[in-house]
Amino acid sequence: MRDEITEALKQATKSQDKRRLSTLRLVAAAIKDRDIANRTAGKEPANDDELRGLLAKMIKQREESAKIYADNGRAELADGECEEIAVIQAFLPQQMDAAEMEAAVRDAVAETGAKAMSDMGKVMGVLKAKYAGRMDFGRANGVVKAALSG
Repeated sequence: MRDEITEALKQATKSQDKRRLSTLRLVAAAIKDRDIANRTAGKEPANDDELRGLLAKMIKQREESAKIYADNGRAELADGECEEIAVIQAFLPQQMDAAEMEAAVRDAVAETGAKAMSDMGKVMGVLKAKYAGRMDFGRANGVVKAALSG
């Protein structure tokens, strides 16, 4: 994934695509920050799963910003955030649809033997380990609650 991002950064520089270039620079900086944090904690550099989680977090931040801008009548800023989202999403696998998410939650519940809401952390842990970058864990949280409550 790092190589893909580096190559995309080179291409954006050559094509002088300012929005793509600035977004990819932000992504590269976030990856470098994560690697530094891992190194200080005595861990290995971030693996692809961690990077997918990081990119998903960046997308979520931009979605929130775009909503705030749109609510306040700043369409040009909201559009800029949406363009950045599109650039970042190109590096993530296709997101799960609702049916796939429900099936994954059922499998995780069965795998962990979860019976009650107190087991939610175990189920979410399994989902995060298996589906980092492919699943919206905010939505999955609701699906897990529904599965465990009835």
